[in-house]
Amino acid sequence: MALIVYLDETGDHTLELVDKEFPLFALALFICEQTDYTQKIVPVVNQLKMDFFGHEAVILHSRDIRRAQNDFLFLRNEKKRSEFTERLNGIMADSAYTLIVSVIRKQQHKDRYGMSAENPYDLALLFCLERLLPLLEEKKQTHVQIVAESRGKKEDDELMLSFLKITSYGSYYNTAERFKKVEFKLKFIPKLMNVVGIQLADLAAYPIARHVLDPNKPNPSYKIIEKKFYRGPGWVYGLKTFP
Repeated sequence: MALIVYLDETGDHTLELVDKEFPLFALALFICEQTDYTQKIVPVVNQLKMDFFGHEAVILHSRDIRRAQNDFLFLRNEKKRSEFTERLNGIMADSAYTLIVSVIRKQQHKDRYGMSAENPYDLALLFCLERLLPLLEEKKQTHVQIVAESRGKKEDDELMLSFLKITSYGSYYNTAERFKKVEFKLKFIPKLMNVVGIQLADLAAYPIARHVLDPNKPNPSYKIIEKKFYRGPGWVYGLKTFP
């Protein structure tokens, strides 16, 4: 069965701005088989939305859920929050998917590399694609669709350029010839299109980044999804932190 990949991020990707409270940028790939996605994951997520909102048009956004704001004001009610969290955690725990996530420690990156420090988004994308490639090879999949949320024409163009550079010219650890054996496609979708896979990538990215920031702090959401990380050949692992 063919895999499909959904991409989302958390944190600011620029090096000029380093938030002392959240000095990270994380990029998450939510990977699943197309049939599992269309026949199991999307229906169960839409049922959650129907049960709590009466319609499926609401967008699950990690920040809004954490802060109980916008469509999620009802989560200020302790009972409702508990019910919603239990259902959502069940979906994240029981659904069939794989995670590949890269987390960039921005200040350490700046301190170590100075003027040579690379854009965190470009770096994170490189690390994620380097791990996605062996997964596709294991599945003998020669093409893959990656779906990302559109962030604006300038940002989308910059990401596409980085994406094409990696998939065309390879990386230090993966040759261009190896990348070219897989046809990579990247498509940008507006947020209002309400793509479930992007929303689940968002829900995974934040607790993983929080775990990297403070691994000793209780993080129930991370405990639920940590088993979903890709475990590839040799030292290949689905969570990459840098530096």
